[in-house]
Amino acid sequence: MSPNGYAKIERGQSSINLDKLQQIENVFNIDMGELITCKDRTIFFSLGGDNSNNVTNGHFGTNEALTVENEKLNSLLTMKDTLLAQKDDEIKALKEIIELLKSK
Repeated sequence: MSPNGYAKIERGQSSINLDKLQQIENVFNIDMGELITCKDRTIFFSLGGDNSNNVTNGHFGTNEALTVENEKLNSLLTMKDTLLAQKDDEIKALKEIIELLKSK
């Protein structure tokens, strides 16, 4: 890949295809995962030839709001699991009390 070709990509004057991504990967000696990881933008790509019915789409990216929401939901799931465990313990204790009362 020429410096001018890379500069066109940087300026948005040229689109990136898989071959160009592989060339950039080789030039910078990084793997594809590092190349397409982006913290403040979302990346979408589509692979498939013009005459192909087999198209693969990928969507990579992060969004801080989604990350925060994910963490909040994970906390809620943890809280739910704790409450369910407490409920199970209480049910077990109540069953033991019932058995003790029945045996009297």
